[in-house]
Amino acid sequence: MFIINMMISNIFRKFLSLLSFFLKNNLELTKRKDNFINYQINKKLNELVFEKKNLKKTHSQFNLKLFYLLQKNNLTHFLRNGFIQKMFFIHNRLFIFNELIQLKKKNWKFYKKLIEEDNVGDPIRYFLYPKSSGNRINHVYHLSVLCEEFNINLKQINKVFEFGSGYGCMARIFSKINKKIFYICFDTPYVNLLQYYYLKQNDLDVGFGKTKNFKLMSNLKKNKSYFNNLSNHLFIANWSLSETPIKYRKNFIKLITKSNLIIICFQEKFEGINNLKYFNKLKKKLSHTFQVKIMKNTFYKGNIFHRQNHYFLI
Repeated sequence: MFIINMMISNIFRKFLSLLSFFLKNNLELTKRKDNFINYQINKKLNELVFEKKNLKKTHSQFNLKLFYLLQKNNLTHFLRNGFIQKMFFIHNRLFIFNELIQLKKKNWKFYKKLIEEDNVGDPIRYFLYPKSSGNRINHVYHLSVLCEEFNINLKQINKVFEFGSGYGCMARIFSKINKKIFYICFDTPYVNLLQYYYLKQNDLDVGFGKTKNFKLMSNLKKNKSYFNNLSNHLFIANWSLSETPIKYRKNFIKLITKSNLIIICFQEKFEGINNLKYFNKLKKKLSHTFQVKIMKNTFYKGNIFHRQNHYFLI
């Protein structure tokens, strides 16, 4: 039954993407940069050894698929891959339109610039708003929730630590918010390489060194100095923290409690873990020093094959 649902889900995702078949990206500039960036990725890829440690089954399988994609040296259309869309890229879903309406009701002049989509990765444009993609709208909507609930000015944030940074979409958004932002993308080494491709293609100062504006990181122990100065700091985890083993999550509690701002998106349950119970305990712990809210996600309820409640912890 699980396999049948997966097949139907993949077909349904493909069908939804066809709603934007007439909306094309200009990939000419991207293709010109590909050879050099792929060369840099290959050098790093040859140094890595695939590890399942700290990964749940879903993410272990994903990283193996991503490894094979990176080996092919063809990332021009990576956002058209079904397994990447499933994990990282929401496209033509109707709930996105509700999020777009909410953005238009708020600080639209500001949000309109943030949701403008890039051509890198050949993203599927949102069929009801072609200037953007469903994924970009979704990410900006999450930030708007934080802004509205606590009257936050995103431009004043100068440091961000994102646990599970996808292909780099949120990092790209913050590059538009604050040109001097220091942003850490924490993820597996393979996903870091995908982020390198995406952010480098967008002409951002990205890499594994300390001097980079967009630093790629996969090991906390090797970067302890990062904890020394966390003023105006935001911790982000969009469904990532909630999809890792509970034992591994403990490594990030110190970072979360030292941050000024937090936004964590999570689903009620994942691979046997009761996330609602877990994050309510975390809320109780954080309440000693933070104003904390757990809010039900009004618009997102999963997909037709797996309906459940999703939440924000802010």
